[in-house]
Amino acid sequence: MGQIQIEVSGTSGVAFSAEWKVTHNGETQIYQEEGQVPATYHFEGDGIQASIKVLSEGQLDVTVQKGGNRSRSSTQGKGSTVNIAVR
Repeated sequence: MGQIQIEVSGTSGVAFSAEWKVTHNGETQIYQEEGQVPATYHFEGDGIQASIKVLSEGQLDVTVQKGGNRSRSSTQGKGSTVNIAVR
């Protein structure tokens, strides 16, 4: 198990909704959040799958880090979605 850090950046004030699926010991917990850029989240687990939807105009950048593994993705425009995973 390790600490998972998620940073949501991009155009300041951009609204988003997120679903985090955190796996720990073979079990998955689902968390749902709504927020605005910038935001940071921390979870404990073996891995994470994230789906983040942009709710307002602007750019959204998502960085997920667990140990030495890092995944980054970005999208722009209302209604667009970022899907990202780290194990």
